[in-house]
Amino acid sequence: MCPVCGTALGLAIEAPQAQRERAFILELVEQCRSKDEIKQALTREFGPAVLALPPASGFDLAAYLVPLIGALLAVTALAVVALRWRRRRPPDGLDDLPPNAAGDDAARLTAEEEANTEDAARLEADLRRYDL
Repeated sequence: MCPVCGTALGLAIEAPQAQRERAFILELVEQCRSKDEIKQALTREFGPAVLALPPASGFDLAAYLVPLIGALLAVTALAVVALRWRRRRPPDGLDDLPPNAAGDDAARLTAEEEANTEDAARLEADLRRYDL
């Protein structure tokens, strides 16, 4: 960041301070300095505002904690919704059957057919009653 105008270094093309910073960075890159060493040198030379990062202390710590807490809450909410979705009750008449017992397919199909027959009979009775 350009500490004078407060814009990103790439956007502050004409600013003399930005040009000095770019020249300083280029000089450090030519010296094969690491990214951390360049950041430390920039901070020493131009002040902490060049990094555009709030300090990780005091009230500014919220800039780091709020997104983290929000992500944790979102993951927790998704987990709760997924667990509730998985624990839904099966349709009436099917909850007394074991989920995956051997030879259970015929019993399950019979129970489903009975439930469908009951539903169809109830629908027919409702239609006759309302005389549509």
